[in-house]
Amino acid sequence: MALYTNDSKERVRDAVDMVDLVSSRTELKRAGVNRLTGLCPFHEERTPSFGINPAEKVYHCFGCQASGDAFTFVMETEGVDFKSALELLADRYKVTLELEDEDPGAAEQRQQRDRLLELLERTTTFYVRQLWESREAAKARAYLQERGLEQATLREFRVGYAPSAWNTVLNASRRAGFKDRAIYDAGLSQKSQKSGRTFDRFRSQIIFPLADSRGRVRGFAGRTMGGPDDRRPKYVNSPESDLFHKRSQLFAADLARAPAAKAGSVVAAEGYTDVIAMHQAGVRNSVAIMGTAMTEEQLAGLARLAPVMRLALDADSAGQEAMMRTARLAKDRRIAIEVVPLVAGEDPADLLRRAGSEELVRRIDDAVPFIRFSVSRAIETGDLGDARGKDEILDRIGIVWNLVPPGAERDELVRTISNRLDLRPDLVAGELERRSQSPQPGPTSPSPVAGGSAPRAATALDRRERTERAFLGYCIALPHLGVPALDELDLDADLSSPVIRRAAAHLRAHLDAPTEGLPEHDPELSGLVAELAVRATGLTASPVAFEIERLQLALARLDRDITAARRSGDEVAELATRRAQTQSQIDLALDRAMRQERS
Repeated sequence: MALYTNDSKERVRDAVDMVDLVSSRTELKRAGVNRLTGLCPFHEERTPSFGINPAEKVYHCFGCQASGDAFTFVMETEGVDFKSALELLADRYKVTLELEDEDPGAAEQRQQRDRLLELLERTTTFYVRQLWESREAAKARAYLQERGLEQATLREFRVGYAPSAWNTVLNASRRAGFKDRAIYDAGLSQKSQKSGRTFDRFRSQIIFPLADSRGRVRGFAGRTMGGPDDRRPKYVNSPESDLFHKRSQLFAADLARAPAAKAGSVVAAEGYTDVIAMHQAGVRNSVAIMGTAMTEEQLAGLARLAPVMRLALDADSAGQEAMMRTARLAKDRRIAIEVVPLVAGEDPADLLRRAGSEELVRRIDDAVPFIRFSVSRAIETGDLGDARGKDEILDRIGIVWNLVPPGAERDELVRTISNRLDLRPDLVAGELERRSQSPQPGPTSPSPVAGGSAPRAATALDRRERTERAFLGYCIALPHLGVPALDELDLDADLSSPVIRRAAAHLRAHLDAPTEGLPEHDPELSGLVAELAVRATGLTASPVAFEIERLQLALARLDRDITAARRSGDEVAELATRRAQTQSQIDLALDRAMRQERS
């Protein structure tokens, strides 16, 4: 894969207007000379805990601990990887990206790939024109209208129609200068095994373009419009290729990306028209998994879109099985699975036609965690009248019980089941534990979702770490004091964690520009430095405040040294004297600070 030059990346970084970029996601208000604050775009909150340092072009939320620069902001809010974030920012701020020198073979492959993407884009435009302008597509237009889909929405999704002729796309692509091999590689043609004749892959079909997260068409899904004698399957997809992989495809991910990031959730349905109808109804954070068989690649893509996935699948047996598979895939991963309650045999598009958008939105808002949905459904559809019926209910719940980690939620569920089945809680807990030990189908030890974007728990920092972060923040705010103070530090003895030590070591060399020179492959360090740079803009940057934090750091080390000496039986008198002296210095500094504040 082609890489962009470091100079290109730095030119994009320099061109970004951090206030403009972040303001597209949350309203910012000035809170100091070089600090703006607002409601965090990554988690729900009523009191602003999110801030940016526009000079250093970094952000940090003191509520959910989200930190980063312009690139990570786009990656998180848009659900894309670094390369895509770089390209999006370059496009937004009109920066031309330059590629690193490629070997001839790699350059040729990239050019061929770009050529195929161009062909798919041209074909998409052709199919759209056919849907709205050809007489042959009247049946397709009527079908889409019966599904309640409006022309404006269909055009937004670039839905089209493939004519019935055997070689329409083939000939049009040839006239545009594309070779037969390129047309085949793009998945637009196929060859007869009997006659060897080449013909269009999609014919007499409604065409749904399948795009990646940046909106680039990678393939198509065609819904057959033939008569009852047409033996073709209802849906035909582009073949697997270097460009198109159905296992990783999410229909409408490009359109749902920004709304899902803003909402903090993504709604997953089965079919194309379900999702188009939901977008038309205002549920813009919805995508289709194109069937019921959720794959690990699709789950990874959903996790990049939002930390919460709401399954709007049919409540029939296939839908139930899909929910179960999805929950197993998601076990131990950083994504929460919720279920949108639908009537068996009814998909979201059906619900919209029957009850309207308000009812659909209500159902989505009423989505419940998968395990609670499974428990409620097992009880509501089971027989509570005799012991055998209760055993069957426990069997059904036992299938999903190992998806519930030990803790308060499991105890609460045990009480709920116990009350509904009129059984002792200890009996219910024991039976569910026993029944959950039976071998279950599906993956048992999934790996973490690569690149998953998930809600960050706001971890409570201990007093020592708060002191260390405050000290480093003051070093940034007052670099003329920070430089000698950092040089005097014993990183291993004075600081508590590897990442804080790395931050102090980085600041020793970059205190005048903290966010420069950060290693590319240490996101933990980049996040902490971003936090410190934002924290520094909110400090009362006075020498006495700096001295207090420096002394607090020294006091914390003395406390640790005294504890270690006592454990080893060593003398602590000298350490205790130094501690008393340091505490006295802190008290005097606090007194000076209070006098300065009053004056």
